Amino acid sequence: MLRLIIGNKNYSSWSLRPWLAMTALGIPFKEELVPLDAPDFKDRIRERSPAGKVPVLIDGDAVVWESSAILEHLAERFPDKGIWPAEPVARAYARSLATEMHNGFGALRSVAPMNLWRPVEPRTFSDEAMKDVRRIVRRWGEARARFGAGGDFLFGAFSGADAMYAPVATRLRTYAIEIDPVAAAYVEALHAHPAFVAWKEAALKETGALAEDEVDWPVVKRV
Repeated sequence: MLRLIIGNKNYSSWSLRPWLAMTALGIPFKEELVPLDAPDFKDRIRERSPAGKVPVLIDGDAVVWESSAILEHLAERFPDKGIWPAEPVARAYARSLATEMHNGFGALRSVAPMNLWRPVEPRTFSDEAMKDVRRIVRRWGEARARFGAGGDFLFGAFSGADAMYAPVATRLRTYAIEIDPVAAAYVEALHAHPAFVAWKEAALKETGALAEDEVDWPVVKRV
């Protein structure tokens, strides 16, 4: 069976992406969680991946790291599971969106870490971070308008593109960032997906707080 090594569910946005895709699309796997603040975290992860980071997918002799690479590996291994849309134009767009997420939006991600147990409270962000928000919302709107007629997600049915953007959706909600109705409906759809609900329920049971991901530190706010 596939084995997915992840970090804390409250904070690890990169871990959420493949976990959510595999769970939502019915790809069986065994989960192994290594706390990000464990003293031997780097050593334990480097035993499995040269990058020394989570997530890591182990598939027999194949070791795959980086969320985007994991999704591509899964698409090859499980072509009928719908990691990417079946229609070629939609599939190309979905892959482009996913890669843009993987490589971009650093201004927003650096000031609005994923933190699922933080109460929904607004914060003021830089112009650069808000430019990222507007770009994300524009991409979502384009995908929904062109390809989303068959369901509530970017390409209708849930896909790898949605898994890549799920952590951003949590940031928009956690920090009460104003977005247009189309984007807001999409954020709600992601939060309501049973796979995401299961992840969040587990996240809220965790106890270890990480200073770098708590924007109110040394105060740790929890719902």
